[in-house]
Amino acid sequence: MYDYIIIGAGIIGLNIAKNLKERFRDSKIVVLEKEEEVAMHSSGRNSGVLHAGFYYTANSLKAKFTKEGNAALKEFVNKRGLQINECKKVVVAVNDKEVEGLEELKRRGDANGVELIWLDEDGLNELYPNIKTHKKALLCPSTATVNPKEVTKEFAKVIRELGVEIELSCKYISSDCNVVRTSIGEFSARKVINCAGLYADNIARDFGFSKDYVIIPFKGIYLKDKKNVSHLETNIYPVPNLDNPFLGVHYTLTVDGESKIGPTAIPAFWRENYKGLDNFSLKEFVQILYYEAKLFLTNAFGFRSLAYSEVKKYSLSYLKGLAMKLTKKMDHDGYDSWSTPGIRAQLLDKNTLELVQDFVVESDEFSVHVLNAVSPAFTSSIPFANWVVEEHVLKGNI
Repeated sequence: MYDYIIIGAGIIGLNIAKNLKERFRDSKIVVLEKEEEVAMHSSGRNSGVLHAGFYYTANSLKAKFTKEGNAALKEFVNKRGLQINECKKVVVAVNDKEVEGLEELKRRGDANGVELIWLDEDGLNELYPNIKTHKKALLCPSTATVNPKEVTKEFAKVIRELGVEIELSCKYISSDCNVVRTSIGEFSARKVINCAGLYADNIARDFGFSKDYVIIPFKGIYLKDKKNVSHLETNIYPVPNLDNPFLGVHYTLTVDGESKIGPTAIPAFWRENYKGLDNFSLKEFVQILYYEAKLFLTNAFGFRSLAYSEVKKYSLSYLKGLAMKLTKKMDHDGYDSWSTPGIRAQLLDKNTLELVQDFVVESDEFSVHVLNAVSPAFTSSIPFANWVVEEHVLKGNI
């Protein structure tokens, strides 16, 4: 009998385990993971960008946890001797309307306590001669990049050192109250914490939750310049459409000295639709196609135009063309290979047909379900895990 069962060994599940074990040293905790290793999905397949927290409205969980998480993850990475690239970020505009978007981002950054520096065209040219903007740009000094798989694996190492068990190749099958049936046997606990990412909504429904939500997967791929032929010096982002959760095609500088253009946000047809027919599930295909068809027919949140534009990004020349609007004479010849794809587990409200922008957690005294841990969940993982523990795990104790 465990005190806590945590389903999913991504960065959120591992941090919740760490938080609980540090609070209750004598507690018995097990993390169940269906893969042979941790960080096999979103936690190990994201961009590795440590976001600063200026995209989000001040009253959102994302705003609070991104700023705190940026500092906390940097402290963890430096303490554990992991790789980090303090490469900063520049957000640029292409016209007057996007300058207004920059001004909104600055207001949000000020409200969230995030340092942002205005640059005019001359100031930007002095710092980064190859970046192009219209009238002005925003420089964010606190943005950095890490190796997401390395960081997540380090959290797994830390919790093992603390005495948390991690059961790998342990696939969730079903549950009966707080008895969890898996491919390697049954586990029971006082409380079950569901951090299953792409499958969090399915598991939550076994416990009577996620009645209004379903996860819709979006595939993200970057175009890589392995040797940084382009000599990219910082992350370069466009002004995003703040009505949807995607940040637009941008340049990212990695810890390994690679540069990337992307990502795509292509609607996927099953939850682990990474490549070809790998991991194909007919049940998932039918369910997701049903909701994607509804989104397409109603054009909810502009889904129809989003789908058309995202599919076009499979063309190298089209993707490069979008990125080149942000730069001057950068050499793009090195961008010639695709990165490992990732899948964004994006929560959809079934009633309103809206993509849920903020984090969503549902719970009672027996179980906790992290339903919408989308970007910037990686950056936010440490304070977000603390909030889940305080507001959902401990408040719901019997």
